[in-house]
Amino acid sequence: MATEKPHVNQQSSVAFVVLDMINDLDFPDSDDLLPHALDAAENVKNLKKQAKEKDIPVIYVNDNYGRWQSNFPDLVEYCRRDGVPGKPIVEKILPDDDDYYILKPQFSGFFATPLEILLNYLGVTTIIFAGVAGNMCVHFTVNDAYMRGYKLMVPQDCTASNSMQANEEAINLMNKVLGADTRDSTEYDLEKIMQEAQELPQPSHSS
Repeated sequence: MATEKPHVNQQSSVAFVVLDMINDLDFPDSDDLLPHALDAAENVKNLKKQAKEKDIPVIYVNDNYGRWQSNFPDLVEYCRRDGVPGKPIVEKILPDDDDYYILKPQFSGFFATPLEILLNYLGVTTIIFAGVAGNMCVHFTVNDAYMRGYKLMVPQDCTASNSMQANEEAINLMNKVLGADTRDSTEYDLEKIMQEAQELPQPSHSS
């Protein structure tokens, strides 16, 4: 008789959400995004390493790119094929076995996904967001997180858009309107962020 795996019992007031960086970059204008995404991926890699050292859960929230019959590991391998433009980015930030993942059908990571349920289960009050594109999926997701009452952190060096101007405009909007902490990731003190997050009430949820 097979032994059932125990339920995950991880609890954390902080989560690190990586948006759409498992990406084949096979779409119009992807050449514009690629160099910026490569720079961001290196910073995401470094921040993820620090987060893992602090036992902060890492959640990959990714578009399914119309591959409705794929699961996340299949998508990772699909984007790692030789000749795929996004392969260098994927290789920098490969998911670990203990990372979480969610596939999304639209721009926002909250739309028609269990992301909110997972965050609630983990006890999250503060979310650190990274990914692409800063002015699209990141912005949409951060906006929805704001509406749900989470404390928001969007390190500007861990996001990328098709142009630096577009990314800067999105970062400025998330900072000024949504109150996100958009400093570079190198300025983040994860220990302090975790301590402050533990003092915040967990957002109330309608479902």
